[in-house]
Parts: sequence; C-alpha cells; structure tokens
Amino acid sequence: MGPIYTFASTLAKKRAQAAGFGSNANATKYLNQDFEALRSQCLSGGTLFTDPNFPAAPESLGFNELGPSSYKTRGLAWKRPGELCSKPQFIVGGATRTDICQGALGDCWLLAAIASLTLNEDVLARVVPAGQGFGDNYAGIFHFQFWQFGEWVDVVIDDRLPVKDGELVFVHSAEGNEFWSALLEKAYAKVNGCYEALSGGSTSEGFEDFTGGIAESYDLQKAPSNMFQIIQKALEAGALLGCSIDITSAADSEAVTRQKLVKGHAYSLTGATEVNYRGRKEKLVRMRNPWGQVEWTGAWSDGSSEWNSISSERPNASAEDGEFWMSFSDFLSHYSRIEICTLTPDAITSDSVKHWAVTNHDGTWRRGSTAGGCRNNAYTFWMNPQFVIKLKDEDDDPEDNEVGCSFVVGLIQKNRRRLRKAGEDMHTIGFAIYEFHGQRDVHLDKNFFLTHAQKARSETFINLREVCTRFKLPPGEYLVVPSTFEPNKDGDFCLRVFSEKQTETLPCDDPVDAELPDVSNSQDLDSGFRGMFVKLAGADMEISATELTTILNKIIAKRTDIKTDGFSLETCRIIVNLMDDSGNGKLGLGEFATLWKKIQRYLVREPPEKNDMDDSGTISTPELRLALKEAGFTLNNTIFQLLVARYAETDMTLDFDNYVACLMRLEMMFRVFKKLDPHQSGFIELDFQQVCHAITFLKII
Repeated sequence: MGPIYTFASTLAKKRAQAAGFGSNANATKYLNQDFEALRSQCLSGGTLFTDPNFPAAPESLGFNELGPSSYKTRGLAWKRPGELCSKPQFIVGGATRTDICQGALGDCWLLAAIASLTLNEDVLARVVPAGQGFGDNYAGIFHFQFWQFGEWVDVVIDDRLPVKDGELVFVHSAEGNEFWSALLEKAYAKVNGCYEALSGGSTSEGFEDFTGGIAESYDLQKAPSNMFQIIQKALEAGALLGCSIDITSAADSEAVTRQKLVKGHAYSLTGATEVNYRGRKEKLVRMRNPWGQVEWTGAWSDGSSEWNSISSERPNASAEDGEFWMSFSDFLSHYSRIEICTLTPDAITSDSVKHWAVTNHDGTWRRGSTAGGCRNNAYTFWMNPQFVIKLKDEDDDPEDNEVGCSFVVGLIQKNRRRLRKAGEDMHTIGFAIYEFHGQRDVHLDKNFFLTHAQKARSETFINLREVCTRFKLPPGEYLVVPSTFEPNKDGDFCLRVFSEKQTETLPCDDPVDAELPDVSNSQDLDSGFRGMFVKLAGADMEISATELTTILNKIIAKRTDIKTDGFSLETCRIIVNLMDDSGNGKLGLGEFATLWKKIQRYLVREPPEKNDMDDSGTISTPELRLALKEAGFTLNNTIFQLLVARYAETDMTLDFDNYVACLMRLEMMFRVFKKLDPHQSGFIELDFQQVCHAITFLKII
C-alpha cells in the first residue's frame, strides 16, 4: 500500500468518525460486509451463507501449530451447528459464564474476558447484537461487534465451525447445543487473521475489544492497601476483571497446583463480598476458570467447612462449574496480577456510576521519519509523534488524600496479531511525559528533550499490545511522547487518555507552511552561462532531461564541498517536469535560468553540509527535517513521512540530487496551491481535469 493511499484512507476514516461512524451504535462494516443485506440475500435465494473473507480452509486456522501440515489439524472438518446437534441454539436462558469452555486453543485470556462480559447485560448486548439465531431468519450467517483501536467494527461470519471427532475443536458450551460463544470466538479470530493468532495474550486485550474501555494491571505482590475496595468499586461500576498466576518456566504453563489453581492461566474475577465469619468480617472474592472445571480446593472452596460458620447471606458455592470462592488473603498470596477494565461513558447506562472522560488519537511510527525510539536515542527521540494533555481540575474527594488530577494513559500498538502470519510480533513500546509550557503547534526538536527531564513515564517498555499506567499530576499541560524502544520500527498506534475530570488532548505538530522567495528571471545571467546553454541546448534552444543531466553534473563536479554521485536521469526528468511551463517536456533559457537560481539558493542558503552533522556527505532523515526548516518549510509528521518514503535510500539518507528534487517538489506544490488559493483560505476546490493535471504535473502518486 503506497503512502498516498494510506494518507487518503486515513483522511476518509477521520471524516467518517466525525460523521458518527465507528461508534457502537453505528459500527463500521468490517471488510464492507453488511449483515442485514447478506442475510436477506441468502434468505431470498434459499442458501446458507459462506464467507469468502474467512473461508472454511486451513488459512483460517493458523500458520504454525495450526498450520496446514500440523498434526493438530489432521482430520479436522468444518461443520455448521445443525450438523452437530438436532436443535442448535444461539443463546439458551441468557448468556452465562458456563457457556464458555476452553477447547484446544490457548486463548484462555480471551475466554476469561468473555466470561466477565456475561456479567454485564448492557455490555454483552453491544458485542452480541440481538435478532440472530437458528429460527425462521436463520441463513448460516451471524455477526458480532468489537472495538478495534478507536472504532467499533461489525464482523460478519458464517457458522461453519472447526470440528474433530464430532466435537468442536475450540470454545464450546457445557451443554453442547449453545453456540454463541463459539461463533463469537470465530468472529474475533477473523478480525485477527486466524484462530492461531489468538493463542497467548492478556485478558485486558479481550476486555478492551469487548468494551472500548481501558485496562489497568496491578502486581498483587505490590498491591495498594485499598485493593479490595478498588475491586469492589470496579465491579459496582460494571468493570471487567481478570487475574492470573505467573509462571517461572515453560514447564509451569497450565500446571495445576496442589490446591487446583492453574498457573499461567487467565481467570475472571466475578464477585467480591464480605461475610460474617466467627465474629469478624471475612473478605471473599469469586473466581471463574474458563475451562469450566478444575476449582480451588482450599478455604472457602465449594463445599468447604468454612461455609458452615457464616450467616444466611451465604453465596452460592457448590456446583463443579469452574467458579469458586476464596478468601481475599489467599487470593493475594496465590495470584500474581489483576487487570481491571474501566468502561467508556457510552458503555455505562447507570446514572449512579461516575463516568471518566475519554480522548483518543491515532498515530504512526515510520522508519526514518516518526519512529525515533525511546529516550536512550537522543539523536532521534524527538522525531516521535507528540501529544499535549491539558489537566484543568483536581479530583473530587481523593481516596488517598493526595491532591492532583488522576488520569490513565494507554498506548496500544495496532494489528500486531494479524501480522503474526507474516512473521511479525509485538514491538516493545512505552511513553514518556514531560511538563510543558509552550506552543502546541510546534513539533519540539531535540533541544527540548536534551534540556528537560521527564516528569513521568509508562511503568515499563514491554512487548505487549498495550502499555497502560495511572498517574496523578498537578493541573497543567504535559507532553506525551509514545515510542517503540528501538528506533526505526514501523507501526501504527492508538493513544488514549481516560481522566476523572474533563481534559483536553491534542497532537503537538508543526503547521504546514512555507516561506517562498521571489523567482528571478534570466536577465542577470552572464555570457558564459548563456554560451554554455546555447552549446548544450542545440539547435532547438531547449534542454531535455538527458541534456539537463549533463549540465547539472558538470556544474556540481566543480563543487568540491558537495559530495554526491551526481544527478540521475530520473531526477532530471522530475526537475524538467516541475519547471516546464510550456508543457513540451523541455526547458527553455528562462525556465533553465529559474532552475539554476533555485539550485544556487539551495547550495548557499541551505547547503546539505550545513545540516550534515555526522560528516557523511549525505543527509540523514533526522537531519532532513532540520534542513527543510532551514529552507523555509514547516511540515507535519504525515507529510514528512511521505517525503522520507519517496526520497530516502534504504539506509535512510538522501544524497544531493534527491535533496534538490525534494526541495523543488515541495516549493512547486506550495506555489501551485497558493496560486489556486488567492484569498489564502487554506482550502481549494478542483474539478477532475485540474486533479489530473496536478497529479501529472507534480507526480503526487
């Protein structure tokens, strides 16, 4: 996908979101598949839907352990629910936690999130739309909605499910005739590329994709003193909670402890209460194992003697269903981590819940332009995208008596699961926060970061989908710089800020503008220059791209202070195309004179060696952004990314001829725009013929 196409699609997405598309109520149709239209088409034709975008084929299963040659996929077939039981049901008696039993896929993290989802009917209804099932309108097609990096998408699937020996291979219900959870898992696999892409992960990822909320993680060995109250308040607010036990070696993965807890396995925390036990209050938490079995056997487990010593408020704790109670003290000593997903205001219907404010921004890291790496890389760190957060009001009644503004910053790297097929994996990501007093419409350069210490930062740089940290800082303005740990790592990201009070978050970037000098004519050219032109131009008194190559290389060869391998024919074709006012593909004396004045100005006002800080004889892309400012151009991140993609070599440097071509194209684009915008409104309207001319003239694509 080319940079121009990416730029155009990004603009289209922003306009769609501004018009209300991408919300849960008006979700974007994933891969442009319309559930209602497709179902109607199947019903009218008397056929069952088959999904061409996620076929019942090996590529939908996986690429390695579930790849076409894997023993795990041998004998596997795809069958519809009606082929597995006589009376399939979508949901029986409401969606419950016991509908979710893990299969042969290592996605317990996802199933723990689905189990928590069933505790909140409003949230569940946003993910599992009503009006579908195996009744009169059955056409072999279902749909689900997931939050994906700032927008909700509606995902259509057919109901052909992976089966082996007559049983569902992956998630299934305990009863065997209820299929909503298996179909939901399939839709989520489609969004992520295949089933195998779901193997391994964090419950918070599932939480966020089912709610649009933001998930915080707490190390229970360092839990705050009010952790139980945090859990209770989170459950009361409809938050989703998951927890796990760390493993110390590969052999520990899914190992069962003496008291029947599973290491390296994602559990849901579904309840928290206090009971009167032998004259004192006992804190209890309710846990759920997505396997649907294997339960805690210690104190307060199903049928344990502790239940005989409490009053009538005894919770239900008897069935072998994967759900169990345990004391909060045992929970803290046995479990390693808890994840709490705070919901967005639109996901909360209760007036009693205090909503947090949310802002969301998309961004990109691109090699050579906006992927500067972490602060260890002082030379390039400043090139990362930058955002300003304005904290205005302090928290109301802070629990910890610490005055300040509470907010949570979450940095998500996009679509990394989908890239697993191509051998990609998660980048190591994080962010730094700086106290900031200045203009928001300026991309801060390296001098700011060399003279300012960070005020706060993400808890760590880590190779997870999201880094999320809670902060409390005094009112003021702060600069957030998200980055990969190493520089020059391509990736897309989403930066979100959840705050107790209303905040303002904006990108901090340069405006797009240029100082354009007057263009000189040919009257002050000396006779030697005219003579050279006449000699090289030939009888037609015009210079072609081939002739221009010879002229420029002869001139530049005399400049011992400029290191270059010369102007290529391709570069000279671009230059002729930009300077040719007559449209005949050649340059006359006046056109050539104007060109020569430009090159002279580039050599004098903004020579490459002035910005060549490492004396390499070329300009690196960090040096290029500084050189462009010297040349009078201020460009935002998006345009700079396009320039690097177009002009930089594979080692992220530009030699002199590419540098000249880049400057010339920029200048000509600004001149054309200003000519078409005489009132300096910042907007122009073009008809189709003008668009074609602009593309041809400027070679935009």
